[in-house]
Amino acid sequence: MKIIPFYKNERQLIKKAIDGNREAQRVLYAKHAPKMLSVCRQYIKDTHFAEDVMIQGFVKMFNHLESFKFQGSFEGWVRRIMIRESISFLRKQQFVVYDDAIFEDNQPNFSEVVSDLDTEHIQRLIDALPQGYKMVFVLYTVEGYKHQEIAKMLDITESTSKSQLFKARKMLQEQLQQQNIIGYGTR
Repeated sequence: MKIIPFYKNERQLIKKAIDGNREAQRVLYAKHAPKMLSVCRQYIKDTHFAEDVMIQGFVKMFNHLESFKFQGSFEGWVRRIMIRESISFLRKQQFVVYDDAIFEDNQPNFSEVVSDLDTEHIQRLIDALPQGYKMVFVLYTVEGYKHQEIAKMLDITESTSKSQLFKARKMLQEQLQQQNIIGYGTR
């Protein structure tokens, strides 16, 4: 049996979804849900809560789909919604505590970590970080936001963002050193 794609491109799919076509909405959800769950999971330790946040993010996405102007990546637009929903969830749960200690310039070099580490192991290490450290670390290192953008998103100062990143990196480096992972396989 030959499968014929229902929609030729994502732009057409999005336009149909904006018009309320349920099949187009289902296809958009199915196409993006696995990646978006991964995004939510980076911020939220519990998979069930991450799934709930992802679903809320998709509801918000579908409610505001007409505001997508086809400028830039649709996936990036959806990803930003998921990040905001994750942060909002964590704020409501009051899991986030920021430490305003002074930022130090001698940041540990986290890039020394071997790239072949098990993804689940890395996620467990990141999950073990205090929530404030974790959010800044993920926004900066994974999502690529600048400290100024993170500060605005989280309603903190830029120096607090830098401090949180420094402390997150330091804590991760200490965890990796305790497990004798840093330096392994490097020259």
